[in-house]
Amino acid sequence: MATSDTGTPDPVPADERAKDGSAHDPFAPSPLWPVRRSDWPWSEEAVTRWRDNDIYGHLNNVVHYELFDAAVNRMLIASHLLDPQGGRHIALVVETGCRYHRSLGYPQSLVVSLGVAALGRSSVRYHLAVHAGDDPDDAPPAAQGRFVHVLVDRRARRPTPWPEAWRVRLAQLRLDDGRNGG
Repeated sequence: MATSDTGTPDPVPADERAKDGSAHDPFAPSPLWPVRRSDWPWSEEAVTRWRDNDIYGHLNNVVHYELFDAAVNRMLIASHLLDPQGGRHIALVVETGCRYHRSLGYPQSLVVSLGVAALGRSSVRYHLAVHAGDDPDDAPPAAQGRFVHVLVDRRARRPTPWPEAWRVRLAQLRLDDGRNGG
């Protein structure tokens, strides 16, 4: 993690800084955050459960992270990339973040969408959105998430470069910010 001018840890990664180096809002509207639900490259339906509500009657913040984790891993499994029980590689979560815009709760159907915001040698940053299932296509998400995976060799427990099949699939899910070629 970089440090700020005051020597304290800087929570804004270098690739999320404005061109002048200043910090900016990583959840601000941009091509890396599609506005229309249909513009996300991958989506799945989810349903809330009684136990997902907290004492205040809305979806507990932890559930949003569970939705992100499940969506990313289901996409990897459905793409025949990840075998959680016996595959050569595992993808470890090294960073997460969530911004909440409006409440969700039980009983409610949801749509969780994801796209790839950045793809490195052995890491990937996903951007995610959670919408109410009955939201119109152009409704803003109820929550936006960031989720970083690092690919690790299962036995050595060390980062490893993306195999070609993984890289191809992740590239298909890229969100366009004008820098990453589509």
